[in-house]
Amino acid sequence: MIEFRKDRPVWRQVAEEMRRRIAAKKPGDLIDSELSMVQEFGIARGTARKVIAYLREEGVIYTVPGLGSFVGPEPPEDVSPVSEAAP
Repeated sequence: MIEFRKDRPVWRQVAEEMRRRIAAKKPGDLIDSELSMVQEFGIARGTARKVIAYLREEGVIYTVPGLGSFVGPEPPEDVSPVSEAAP
C-alpha cells in the first residue's frame, strides 16, 4: 500500500503508481484489475474505476469487456489481445 498525500486526490496518486507499473510492461500485457487495486491500495471500487477510466482516456490502456484492461496502444479491431492456442 502506498502512503497517500493529503494535498492530491487519491485517484490521481493511484493512477501515477499504475502508470509507473505500466511503463515496465509491454503493449498488450494485462494490468491489475479493479479488485486488485481495491485490495492493494485500500481504495473504493469507484476510485479504482476512475483510475482505469483516466488511464484509458489517456490512451495508456485499453479495456476489452469480459477480458480486462491491457497496456496500450489499442490494437486494430481484427487483432485479439489474447493469443489463441492452435487446434
